[in-house]
Amino acid sequence: MKCDKKSMLLYAVTDRSWLGEQTLAMRVEETLIGGTTFVQLREKNLDYALFLEEAKEMKALCGKYHVPFVINDNVEIAIESDADGVHIGQSDKKISDVRAALGEDKIIGVSAQTVEQAILAQQEGADYLGVGAVFSTSTKLDADSVSFQTLKSICEAVNIPVIAIGGINENNILELSGTGIDGVAIISALFAKSDIISATKTLCTLSKNVVK
Repeated sequence: MKCDKKSMLLYAVTDRSWLGEQTLAMRVEETLIGGTTFVQLREKNLDYALFLEEAKEMKALCGKYHVPFVINDNVEIAIESDADGVHIGQSDKKISDVRAALGEDKIIGVSAQTVEQAILAQQEGADYLGVGAVFSTSTKLDADSVSFQTLKSICEAVNIPVIAIGGINENNILELSGTGIDGVAIISALFAKSDIISATKTLCTLSKNVVK
């Protein structure tokens, strides 16, 4: 499954901080019911066997909803679980090495904070870019901020899809209007909510207003 600009509208990045009595798969399915168009499985502390088991479960779940599914950082887990691809940062593996490992038919997303990084990622074969943090975020405290103008300049400089990430919620998402982004990546504004389905529907509608 490849990605296009429509699949970038509402990009959910998982976080197990707010699971409560539910499993991560249950929470992700709620956001898929609400209209999420892309899912990234992000696990920083899970051991390999549990991560792989979870990735396979998530791949099947996203397949049921015909939504692209990628793994954050871990190329090996992406291969073993047959995920649709992987999302890598600036300090991770080279795009060419990831492409060689995954194959031509898989999705590679790359984080970028500058126009130079964005152009280089596109040249090296990235399928989409995640740009941020556009607002301050509690889920990634070391994230550098990206201005409205830089985000706009990145969108103008590349022709692959661009999503904004970092601290985006229902109260500030419309501030991204006019940047040219194709969608938004959301973490806590989905998974920290008691009613994930409703939160997803709201953010889908707002994201459509931003990208139109």
